Amino acid sequence: MALFKKKTVGKPGEWFYCLEHNKVEEGPDCPGKDRMGPYASREDAQHAMRTAEERNLQWETDPRWHDSAARGEDDG
Repeated sequence: MALFKKKTVGKPGEWFYCLEHNKVEEGPDCPGKDRMGPYASREDAQHAMRTAEERNLQWETDPRWHDSAARGEDDG
């Protein structure tokens, strides 16, 4: 008997996107390291990867994170 083998239990209506199986699941079936969420709806979970890509692009192009003062460089 495994002492620390506890099944993750989700709440009905919580949706997750499994990165391991590339599928949407209601309630977490897979370990936390392999999933994104929770999302409020199945549709939101289906678009998890697109949402992550959009947020990454926003962060990568955010001038507040890429200005010279933030990096400790002089402007002149």
